[in-house]
Amino acid sequence: MSEPIRILVADDHLIIRQGLRLILETQEGFEMVGEAADGAEAVRLCAELRPDVVLMDLRMPGLDGLSAIERLRTEQPGIAVVILTTFNEDDLMMRGLQLGAKGYLLKDTDREALFNTIRAASRGETLLKPEIMARVLAQGKAAGVPATMSVDLTERELEVLRGVAQGGRSKEIAFRLGITERTVKAHLASIYNRLGVDSRAAAIAVAAQKGIL
Repeated sequence: MSEPIRILVADDHLIIRQGLRLILETQEGFEMVGEAADGAEAVRLCAELRPDVVLMDLRMPGLDGLSAIERLRTEQPGIAVVILTTFNEDDLMMRGLQLGAKGYLLKDTDREALFNTIRAASRGETLLKPEIMARVLAQGKAAGVPATMSVDLTERELEVLRGVAQGGRSKEIAFRLGITERTVKAHLASIYNRLGVDSRAAAIAVAAQKGIL
């Protein structure tokens, strides 16, 4: 039997933390190992508890969620972060994804979406709901794309990137394109290098801003 996914919840509202604990502790395969009321506490607890996934609120007193994500990316890059917020704020979402968050969830999301997003993040993958992906792409188009920001990707890299943007796993993208999973991962590494990112979510966000998607 596989080990449960270890989760830390960072949110300044006690009722949110308690609600998530109740949901996660009644679902097999998840273990809530800690909770934080602000970004600084989240970063400290991550160093102590080494969770697999952090559910991170963006608006917290003191060190906010975006700053905490940035700290974790530098200090503990192996921990996956999922943005958790009540706000449909595209700019914050884009910044969070660019900083390396693996996904984005609204606090009124359903249980299945919560579980699936956590599982994807723990695998190092990105799972964004279609309506959220649409906002990411719309935000990128609205930002405009200066000619100096253009990035040349090969046709195959574009196909892989589109597959990622559709939420496909490496194995699914490989099957669809008729290539090996190892080749997909090699293309992803090249895409990350060209875009200056280190995660699928960041690649999607940056590619949207640059008008690639």
